[in-house]
Amino acid sequence: MPSAVILAGGLGTRLRSVVSDLPKPMAPIRGRPFLEHQLDYWINQGISRFVLSVGYRHEAITGHFGSRYKGIHLEYAVEEQPLGTGGGLLMAAEKLDPDKPFLLLNGDTYFEADWTVLDAFAMEHGADWCFSLFRTSEKGRYMGIEMSAQGRITLLKSGVEQGPRLANGGVYWVHPRALTGAGRLGAKLSLEDDLFPQALAAGHRLLGIEFRGTFIDIGVPDDYHRASSLLVGRDDRTAQSTERTRR
Repeated sequence: MPSAVILAGGLGTRLRSVVSDLPKPMAPIRGRPFLEHQLDYWINQGISRFVLSVGYRHEAITGHFGSRYKGIHLEYAVEEQPLGTGGGLLMAAEKLDPDKPFLLLNGDTYFEADWTVLDAFAMEHGADWCFSLFRTSEKGRYMGIEMSAQGRITLLKSGVEQGPRLANGGVYWVHPRALTGAGRLGAKLSLEDDLFPQALAAGHRLLGIEFRGTFIDIGVPDDYHRASSLLVGRDDRTAQSTERTRR
């Protein structure tokens, strides 16, 4: 069964006005930490182990969840100083099997991507990275993607201003070979500004596949407030699906 890394170490400065004393993944949504909603979805998708890359106020996360959540094993890679999304990933990946692909998640993003479909597409096309994509018209916030007809990513555009487009949804299939030589362990690195451009330049196979499921990024106050309405009913459906699977 696959493992997942969740990037949950950011400072969350844009959300401080509404959630001032918690790391973003612990922001309450419908009376529960956002991270619980995210874990519930991916456990239902078959993820059997999580490594959480944590930093800012990490005690709030480790103290709440401990080493298990709903029977699933949790581990932590703790940043003693901010390492960025890329640096946090490299540290967390040290705890994973070096030969098995894994799921990478942003800790402030809920995106209903189908792991089975994502994994099959990535394996069929020999991916090093496979991005889960969604359609958006919002300007200047999400990384835009240009792809070939076969789904190979040819250009990544940060801070794009164009209208309707495919954008990076923060859910990735990753083969560990993609991280070889990506950067020095313990260095501060960014996924979008360092690791992804380096991977493209090195000729790695970056693929993308579109999903139409619910997407929400709670990184800014407006979307944080929208999350409660978007997640209504999803917890119940996830619980029912999990119960059917157990039977």
